[in-house]
Amino acid sequence: MGMGISKKSFAIVLLFILFLSALAFWTGCSSNVKERKPEPVVGEQKGVGKYYHFDDVLVPDGLNYDQKKSFIFETPQFKTGVMLFTKHWSDVESLINFFAFHMGRDNWKLVNSFRGKESVLNFSKPDRTCTIRITERWTGTAVVEIRVGPVADKKM
Repeated sequence: MGMGISKKSFAIVLLFILFLSALAFWTGCSSNVKERKPEPVVGEQKGVGKYYHFDDVLVPDGLNYDQKKSFIFETPQFKTGVMLFTKHWSDVESLINFFAFHMGRDNWKLVNSFRGKESVLNFSKPDRTCTIRITERWTGTAVVEIRVGPVADKKM
């Protein structure tokens, strides 16, 4: 009977050690060390990002476009839509800095921003608005949602 208890204890201790090892591996992969962002070269877009459905919303290289969760609606007067992107093990702060810099270069005005577990950047132009929401999942995947739409008529 004493032998059965020690085998159970050994198995529990072994499982606990495996759990701690897995936890250390996952937390070790998500480092708090910030990568130094290279300064963008004015006039050069190669290797920096890509314009998808909107010619004035640059998306950084390395983000994966999720076509199934995105949609674009276009008429002769305007284009609106939602684009969804993901990237595993991405630095959220560098994504925020990328969008703040490049949206300004594309003549968007930063209206406001909220930073936290979920970060939101709101931009405007005379005829359109753009909201960029960046969320980091517990798995380390960053989700970037970009919404572009027309400005509402002021005669409401």
